[in-house]
Amino acid sequence: MLIEIFKSKIHRVRVTESDLNYIGSITIDEDLLEASGIIVGERVYIVNVNNGERFDTYAIKGKRKSGEICLNGPAARRVQKNDIIIIMAYAQMTPEEAKTFQPKIIFPDEQTNLLT
Repeated sequence: MLIEIFKSKIHRVRVTESDLNYIGSITIDEDLLEASGIIVGERVYIVNVNNGERFDTYAIKGKRKSGEICLNGPAARRVQKNDIIIIMAYAQMTPEEAKTFQPKIIFPDEQTNLLT
């Protein structure tokens, strides 16, 4: 049996852009993807601290050291520029694997979205 376990978290980043006309996804600064262990194309869950919205999409790579956090396509309707969001990912593993697994949690600067 596999269970779903919290794997990665980018805690409290600021939305830098929302683009309703893009085909979909969330663009995330490449540094944040690497530090959190989230990979391009991975399903991620978004929590909007400002309005309580919760939804999922997939990650795409943004420019390194840009601080870019852009919600694209329909997800753009659930955020506004400068909203604070939390980005999370989960993984499937056995209960035995889950007992020793340690998630990656990063805390970028909330104003710049850069790692300090």
